[in-house]
Amino acid sequence: METLRSKKGFLCDMDGVIYHGNRLLNGVKEFVDWMYKEDKKFLFITNNSGKTPRELQLKLRRMGLDVDEKAFYTSALATAKFLSNQKPGCSAFVIGEAGLYNALHDAGITINDIDPDYVVIGESSLYNYDAITKAMRLVNKGAKLIGTNYDLTGPSDSGIIPACRALLTPIEVTTGKQAYYVGKPNPLMMRTGLRILGVHSEDTAMIGDRMDTDIIAGIESGLDTVLVLSGVTSREGINAYPYRPRIILDSVADIPG
Repeated sequence: METLRSKKGFLCDMDGVIYHGNRLLNGVKEFVDWMYKEDKKFLFITNNSGKTPRELQLKLRRMGLDVDEKAFYTSALATAKFLSNQKPGCSAFVIGEAGLYNALHDAGITINDIDPDYVVIGESSLYNYDAITKAMRLVNKGAKLIGTNYDLTGPSDSGIIPACRALLTPIEVTTGKQAYYVGKPNPLMMRTGLRILGVHSEDTAMIGDRMDTDIIAGIESGLDTVLVLSGVTSREGINAYPYRPRIILDSVADIPG
């Protein structure tokens, strides 16, 4: 624990680590206060592409936690950065929500449903048969298929719901093309997070509640890994994976010294 507390930077997953739905988890405020007090660099990283950093900031503020808008990094931002690096000024057909559209717009990527360079899929409640058909036809015409993240399911106030990879599967199956997924566990998102913090991987810890995204992403990026049991993974569930986190905690409330 002393090694963990001495880290200069923290990359933290959100749902299951910081909150559940619209409820802040116990001890989170004390954990964030501790990071500010100890002058730690931290970034909240989420695979959810639907919300903008500003929306996430306001969501936490409504729960009683006030952090800077720059403390959030989403798979939508990571996807926009990846595409703008791959092909500056490119265009995309998009199935997603405001967070994804805003991130792509800010990166200079235009929306195009005729002859786009990319088909980009994120979480969306507007996902429908017509959108799948359009995406399939554009990929068959040569557009590259991109997923904002590799999550198959995700949490909601009403229970587990399909997430990005589930929405992409029909397009992959009907085109025979495999999507490139940008968010966790892709280390690309983690390395960008480290650059934003300005902290080396050896001095940073990844805190998450999912073995298949948070923990493996941390391991593959050379970070110290902390699994919290306040989210989807149980202590027994850890044994299903061939790798382990360095530390297992009940919640982030255990971290402040």
